[in-house]
Amino acid sequence: MTIQTVPTADEENAIARRNAVLYAACQAFGGAAAPLNFALGAIAGSYLLGPDKALATAPVTGYTLGVALGALPAAMLMRAVGRKRGFMAGALIGIGGLLFATWALTVHSFWLFCMALMVNGFSGAFVQQYRFAAADRGTADFKAKAISWVLVGGIAAAVLGPQTVILTKDLLLPVPFAGAFLSGIALLVTSLIVMLFLAPSVPVPPVAGVAANTGRPLGEIIRQPRFGVAVLCGTAAYALMSLVMTAAPLAMIGCGFTADESTLGIQWHVLAMFGPSFFTGSLIARFGKPRIVATGLLILIACAVVALMGVELAHFWGALILLGIGWNFGFIGATAMVTETYRPEEKGKAQGANDFILFGTVAFASFASGQLLNAWGWGTVNAIVFPVVLISLGALVWLARLERMNAMAGEVAGR
Repeated sequence: MTIQTVPTADEENAIARRNAVLYAACQAFGGAAAPLNFALGAIAGSYLLGPDKALATAPVTGYTLGVALGALPAAMLMRAVGRKRGFMAGALIGIGGLLFATWALTVHSFWLFCMALMVNGFSGAFVQQYRFAAADRGTADFKAKAISWVLVGGIAAAVLGPQTVILTKDLLLPVPFAGAFLSGIALLVTSLIVMLFLAPSVPVPPVAGVAANTGRPLGEIIRQPRFGVAVLCGTAAYALMSLVMTAAPLAMIGCGFTADESTLGIQWHVLAMFGPSFFTGSLIARFGKPRIVATGLLILIACAVVALMGVELAHFWGALILLGIGWNFGFIGATAMVTETYRPEEKGKAQGANDFILFGTVAFASFASGQLLNAWGWGTVNAIVFPVVLISLGALVWLARLERMNAMAGEVAGR
């Protein structure tokens, strides 16, 4: 009989640390497809449309909608076949989507291009699971660090994606932008190679006396106040980021800046999204998750203020950098809060529900971004940040008071 020993805390964190490094590498290459789609989605959409540019951001909406639609299937697939095989399937879907996008641009079809980016987004739903996969192992205190370490891989993605656009967008001229999507396949192939070194998933240990335990019903998990507030804040941070970022390239082009300048703006933005991940986990461990989420939301307010101050290149780039930092604090903090609300056997459905809600809202935000920009301008896009942030901050204050009251009631009952 084989006796299974329970790893010590140090051994468990060592395993989690190795996994986080590998997932960070996957994030670097597989995640680079996202800034590629974001940098070119609206601009290429505008190129494919006629005089009316109101639907120019629809391809980016297709991408985010694909992420939303892929959230639950990605979580279910990984529960069935494990993280490693699931991530490899996601990368293969992404390769097909990039080929589809290249072909759609070649035949000059706007709606085929939107569908192609939806396929890319479906693949991106698997990439979003890297952060949760990193939290599968390690002690409770290490999980936030593991999530932030994985997102550090986004720093490399922030360079690889936009630089692929700048260097290869004219590769297939006279069809603009098609070369960048074709070249993006090399990034996903590289991520596939890295995935070969991932260790097989560790199955959830069965609960004694319970067959095929799947935990609490999803409705019960969702009704937890901490889950609801965490999803609200994470969704707000991500949706506001998508709203402003999607409109930014078109707004910059409309103000006379070049495609390369707008792409570099996206590069600085994505670097700001992932750069703070070097220390976000440590800040969460020191100050707590809700405070870091609140800080991120306040930084999003600062982004909107800078954007409303003018339309020079410094205003656009400065706002995009603040937008990335605010997203990092808000999203990582909220993700870490979500991981506290489910048991190991419940992670698939809880994570899938979180991502479905989050990316469904993000898809709506990216679609509304183009409509708002076309109808009311760049200022209106940024003005929406204020009420959404205030609602989210109010929810955090309410949660803090509720948990403090519950803790006091528990102390009284225990006396």
